[in-house]
Amino acid sequence: MANLSGLVSIVSELRAERTNLVNQLRHIEAALAVLGKLNGGGSHTKPRRTLSASARRRISLAQKARWAKQSSNGKPKRTMSTSARRKIAAAQRARWAKLKKAA
Repeated sequence: MANLSGLVSIVSELRAERTNLVNQLRHIEAALAVLGKLNGGGSHTKPRRTLSASARRRISLAQKARWAKQSSNGKPKRTMSTSARRKIAAAQRARWAKLKKAA
């Protein structure tokens, strides 16, 4: 029965601690509410600006034009031939083999 009496005292201490924490939380919330009213009552986020449909369309078309200009700058994308890729891969394998052999 000694274990149960110890357990009961621990539970009562935990409940008292919970009550204290709840009271502290209420005080903090009250302080925040007062401070919020002093600041003008709201958060400091800016209201979102809305764009008209025509403005969004103009922006979209301008961005698409920039993308088109970037992708067609006159120079085609450089590609590597299959034989060149094979030569590079073989050279890399040789380098790795040399490193493994040294270690």
